[in-house]
Amino acid sequence: MDRCRKRPDSDPEGCSEPEPPADKRPCTAEPSTSAAAVAAAPPPGARQAEQGGSDMDTSSSGHHGDADVDADDGDGDGDGDGDGDGGSSCESDGDGSPGPRGSGGGRFQRMVDAVADDGAGQDALLAALTELCEALSFCTEDVGGYFPTEAAARALVRRAGGGDGAGTTPDVILLSVRAITYLCDAMPRAADAVVRHGLLPVLCSRLLTIEYVDVAEQCLQAFEKISRRQPTQCLQAGMINAVLAFIDFFAASIQRVAVSAVANACKKVPSDCSQFVLDAVPTLCNLLQSEDKVIVEKVAACLVSIADSFSTSVDLVDHLCHQGVMEKVLPLIHTGGLTALSPSTCSNLIGLLAKLACTSLVAVKSLFELGVSSTIKGILITSDISHGMPYLPLEKQNNQVNEALKLANQLIPSAARDVEDTQIILAKEKILTDEPRFLCQFSRDILPVLIKAVNSGANSYICYGCASIVNNICYFSKSEILQDLLKETNIPSFLAGLLSRKDHHVLTSSLKIVEILMQKLPNAYLGFFIKEGVVNAVEALLNQQDCSKSTHMPDNMQQPETQPVIRNKTTCFCYAFDACRSEAAEKRTCRIGKDSLFTFARHVKTTYFTKDVVSSEMGLTEILQKLKNCCAVLNETTDKSSEQCNLQNEEYLSTILSEVMMELHGGETMTTFEFLESGLVKSLSNYLSNGKYLQVEDNMGCSSDHLLAVVKRFQSFSRMSFSRMGQGWDDMLLTLLVRKLQNALTSLDNFPVIMSHNFKPRSSIADIPTRHSTITPCIRVRFKKDEDETKLSSYNSAVNVEISSSLQTIEEFLWPKVSIDVNSQKAESPPSDTALEIKYADDDSQEQDSTPSQKADSPSEGLTCGSQNLPAETCPKQGTSSSGQAERNTTILSDYTIQQKLVFSLNGKELDRSVTLYQSILQDHINAGSEIILDMQFWRSVHDITFKAANPEANRTAVNPEANDSPRHSSTAMSSINENTTGFTWQMLPFFSSMLLGKLPCKLDRSGASYDILFMLHILEGLNRYSFHLVSDERNRSFAHGRITNLDDLKAEVFSIPQQEFVSAKLTDKLEQQMHDPLVSRSCCLPLWCIELMSACPFLFSFEARWKYFQLTAFGSLKNHHGHMMDASVNSVAERGSSHSRKKFKVDRDDILVSAAKMMKSHAKSNALLEVEYKEEVGTGLGPTMEFYTLISHEFQKSGLGMWRGELPCKSGTHDTHVSRFVVASNGLFPRPWSASEDPASFQEVSERFHLLGLVVAKAIKDNRILDIPFSKAFYKLILGQELNIYDIQSLDSELAICLVEFQALACQRKYAESNLTRDCQISDLTYRGCRIEDLAIEFALPGYPEYVLSPGSRSDCLNAENLEEYVRHVVDATVKSGIARQMEAFKSGFNEVFPLKKLQVFSEDELERLLCGEQDTWDFAKLVDHIKFDHGYTSSSPPVINLLEIIQEFGSIQRRAFLQFITGSPRLPPGGLAALNPKFTVVRKNNSNDVDHDLPSVMTCANYLKLPPYSSKEKMREKLLYAITEGQGSFHLS
Repeated sequence: MDRCRKRPDSDPEGCSEPEPPADKRPCTAEPSTSAAAVAAAPPPGARQAEQGGSDMDTSSSGHHGDADVDADDGDGDGDGDGDGDGGSSCESDGDGSPGPRGSGGGRFQRMVDAVADDGAGQDALLAALTELCEALSFCTEDVGGYFPTEAAARALVRRAGGGDGAGTTPDVILLSVRAITYLCDAMPRAADAVVRHGLLPVLCSRLLTIEYVDVAEQCLQAFEKISRRQPTQCLQAGMINAVLAFIDFFAASIQRVAVSAVANACKKVPSDCSQFVLDAVPTLCNLLQSEDKVIVEKVAACLVSIADSFSTSVDLVDHLCHQGVMEKVLPLIHTGGLTALSPSTCSNLIGLLAKLACTSLVAVKSLFELGVSSTIKGILITSDISHGMPYLPLEKQNNQVNEALKLANQLIPSAARDVEDTQIILAKEKILTDEPRFLCQFSRDILPVLIKAVNSGANSYICYGCASIVNNICYFSKSEILQDLLKETNIPSFLAGLLSRKDHHVLTSSLKIVEILMQKLPNAYLGFFIKEGVVNAVEALLNQQDCSKSTHMPDNMQQPETQPVIRNKTTCFCYAFDACRSEAAEKRTCRIGKDSLFTFARHVKTTYFTKDVVSSEMGLTEILQKLKNCCAVLNETTDKSSEQCNLQNEEYLSTILSEVMMELHGGETMTTFEFLESGLVKSLSNYLSNGKYLQVEDNMGCSSDHLLAVVKRFQSFSRMSFSRMGQGWDDMLLTLLVRKLQNALTSLDNFPVIMSHNFKPRSSIADIPTRHSTITPCIRVRFKKDEDETKLSSYNSAVNVEISSSLQTIEEFLWPKVSIDVNSQKAESPPSDTALEIKYADDDSQEQDSTPSQKADSPSEGLTCGSQNLPAETCPKQGTSSSGQAERNTTILSDYTIQQKLVFSLNGKELDRSVTLYQSILQDHINAGSEIILDMQFWRSVHDITFKAANPEANRTAVNPEANDSPRHSSTAMSSINENTTGFTWQMLPFFSSMLLGKLPCKLDRSGASYDILFMLHILEGLNRYSFHLVSDERNRSFAHGRITNLDDLKAEVFSIPQQEFVSAKLTDKLEQQMHDPLVSRSCCLPLWCIELMSACPFLFSFEARWKYFQLTAFGSLKNHHGHMMDASVNSVAERGSSHSRKKFKVDRDDILVSAAKMMKSHAKSNALLEVEYKEEVGTGLGPTMEFYTLISHEFQKSGLGMWRGELPCKSGTHDTHVSRFVVASNGLFPRPWSASEDPASFQEVSERFHLLGLVVAKAIKDNRILDIPFSKAFYKLILGQELNIYDIQSLDSELAICLVEFQALACQRKYAESNLTRDCQISDLTYRGCRIEDLAIEFALPGYPEYVLSPGSRSDCLNAENLEEYVRHVVDATVKSGIARQMEAFKSGFNEVFPLKKLQVFSEDELERLLCGEQDTWDFAKLVDHIKFDHGYTSSSPPVINLLEIIQEFGSIQRRAFLQFITGSPRLPPGGLAALNPKFTVVRKNNSNDVDHDLPSVMTCANYLKLPPYSSKEKMREKLLYAITEGQGSFHLS
């Protein structure tokens, strides 16, 4: 078994199919006698691996083509023989004169003359043809100027035809056609000449009457070249029929060439050639069932081109439909067929059906009969609906969702009667009328997914497509169908969401749906429209008629008078989903007039929603009125209680809260609109914060009464939240409340996606932070002095500010220019309205005016001289890594070491110095309700920023800006709160400070509609995450108070809800859209809402979205280039190849830890990808690198290192780093406690190992490598900066945790009894399970570590009732706090050398484990087939493949780990499982010997490549495979 690290340039040995012989293969039994002559010529693969199934959509320039690795000709390579005679003879013959007068042209002329010489013998003719083929195989188009094209074409065509005197031997024909192929490839214009000389009939005849396979294959190669330039002539000559006549006879690679030729010819079919194409459609449809992906995609492209060409002819389209196109295409889209088609091919096939349905009634009826609605449903469910680019031109909107919506819009005709083609619309309407089942089934399938698409945060483009389909369905549906749809789908809620949008097209379609439903079913829908808020939304729309303006420009944004207004021309969606849109579609006028929307809205309101009608239907529903009353009482009582806390008020509050919470589970369904209108969320927030939430003044102090009230209320609230109405977590009140909040958050649209319109990197000059060249746009800013400012000078010049610039950086630019003496010098405007070049010197240096002569000669020079005195984190550098750029862009300047000098304001509002100016401007637009389009108008406009001198108070705040962000409370208050607990305090809970302060730990606008919801979700997520701690603490208090008397009842049984319940699909999709914007991807400058939400509520986003956010903000690049995180590969070889270099490091297998230490010392801080090679082994690359991280993971788990709990006690100074035994930690690895009194030298070694571990873990995350190290959940919590307590010990040592919790309960019981005057409890009465504490004979030392004394002077003490509480406190401290603090500091210091550890805080501990250690995937047969590629002689149905899949399915966990390490170098799969492997796991056929049962499988770990012999039986395969994965580890060699 060989393992190698990189794939060779040609196919690896044993991977390719057997190379076909060079001589011809006659169909008869008589072999040719001229094999030697033909073999002398280079095979077709020497020119371009045409027979290797190359993708031939793009013409070659004469160099080797893009041949696939599974070519039948195996190792043929266009450049492989470049050193031969032919390689140096195409342009010159040694005299250096390649022109027509030089010998190069003369040499070609001699060869052509030799081929044309009828008097030459067969040997001479074959030699001339061979020489010509060799020469042409290395030529480029440059030789066309002196190559005798006409003469060559005439002679070669005659020889290929085999006429009289032309030489009729098969070898001559083969070499002639081959020479023509090479000629047309090297000089595409030569195709015109060979066509003129009659080649096409010759090739067709050779294909229609095949005598020799090689000749036929070469004819196909020639057709593929010629069809690129002469498609119409090829069609007229009957090429399609000839090429497809015997296509099944050829190998798959030759079939690819054939369908490529057909696809070239069909790109634009003239009307007079339609019959040639139609005759071939059945054959093309059959080829769609091929197992070869390339063939299927080429045929699909061909059919799409044919449909485009025929789209204007109803008869031709009907003929296509009768040929079975839809019957073959529809299953291919629905199931993916036998091969996984590319997204673009699937989109094109869906578009094909849409074009057919647009023109042909036959297509419409056939699609309905074939169940097309289920296919569209599947597309909308599985596709990324929200990621359509809203500002792409409509002709570029080509993804599966867009095409599916186009198809649906064609199947259900438009409800409008003012559109074109009304005749076909009426005909489609008749189909629906004659067959009501079509519309009924279509509606049931499509409506739910359309509603889900809109609710998930789809952009306006998608929303309009969905709304138009729903409008059409409602228009043509009968009342009975609409009545049924109301039961199955929540159309009123869907409409309420649409009416909150801003786009006029979406609003108009929504109002049309409302009118249709009120016309057909007024009694059924009116009540729902009131209850869901549709009526309220219509009224709100009429109250905001100023929103009819498409763009609002804030006061601070001025447009230059000479600058033309550039608007987005694609915001009109009237014709967006017209599948037959003509080229003049963009010139059509919008159907929605300027005031028509509001006129229509007023019509709907006055006609259907008059005051009398709404009042009669109870404008304020019963449940809404009840909730409002409860919330009013809750708010009033909360305000009184916050002033004077007493037991009676708290009990009354608990009663009111209980009533409110029970309404969530009440009989009448509460809609999202009612939930929001009731004010319930705000009231709950105010209740939990003891009135702080609604306080206007920001009083940060927290009295002891306030703290106690918050704790007691949260305890009551948590008890109610965890109460269950049924048996599972989904019946808990917490679950119901979270779902209500999520629905409410989805219904609001406070976080707009800000997309850059037609962004293209262009070089520009930025003035701030320093004058330098940049490829990202700059905002133009004019700094204006505040009217009341008298100490500073003016600076009114417009400057270009880099969008990543912070206010601190701007201040450093502006301060020297405005702080000078007003009477002596004033800042001058730079020439040409650009900023002065910054040239810093010492602090007392004078400013120098910028002149053209002072400009830097190059961008790098200007940057260097201009950034001398800038802070490191804000100074851009040429050639800096993307990770450094991301860090600079996302750094929050919170700890200033210099005094703040200036205060900046925008539209009268002081700017927050912790965000960039660009983010502040965007947020100002959002707050103003403006539509934000980052087009040229935005970048050219000038933004006015006001500045003034900062006062001393601002300076004091700047020194410690977070001083006011944490609550101030007395130690007495905290001790009173924690008097009944040991090892657990409320302030440990991250979300508790939010309740104390009544605000989120972020800078989101508190007046925003979403703030209340986000605050409650923040509290509830914390409550759910720490449910075990909270329930355990509640049991502890119950035991102390006597409500629980049995220690066994202390065990907490928790039903926490899945974390997925807190994920907002809408916000996740918005974040995905925002991160994939080209400007954000390049600059890493996200809108403020993305950063603030990720800081305060990361749980709202999916793990995949947070992974991408982490990659963007930590390293400055997105790994995911295909829409979801797994395609980006967590172990990809080429993931950063474009922006990061690679560095190789040689390691010693026998001393991995030492090698790792050297590697990290040299390269940990580098942005280069580390690649490993082992001493005395030739393998290198991804496989060895992945194995290195596996080996180092195992090294850290060895016993004797003194690092982990569970190790056998070692005497001081005797840690043996070469002990092979591993630490046994069933709950995962956690640092072993080290006391300060233990041997410093031994601990120093442990500290260094933790430092190295931190480096390795950080580098593994940065380079996307997988570790095989089972850390405990508690260790991951420590990595994330969380504080551990007594209840976290349960995840480390369950026996110790149970004992400590029970001891703690006894100590709390004793303390409570002593403080309760009504009970008489003596210390001597305290027993533990019937035994006195003293009789337990427990030493006052850390359990399991007798050398660890818990407190000074207590070595000889034993546990008793008096020191029980102290004992528990010290054990907890030693186990999860001070005993492991120094180790964690060493780990963190190592980690932070690679990248900031705080960047990981967007993940939970479970997600961090998944990120670092991958996951164990479940392997069922279907999943294996989907995620494994079979190539080079294998398909998914090959018997050896089926055996392999069955074998690996039967593997146990140990065998599966060994198999994965054998294939990939790591025993674990990356996050996302088998589907995430990149390169994709590939299985190919290996043929090395005649007796395959004696061969072993081999792998290329660099490509996740398994070369598997076709064993005779499953048992033999299992035997050889197990032997290979067991014995084949530990070395890498070339295979």
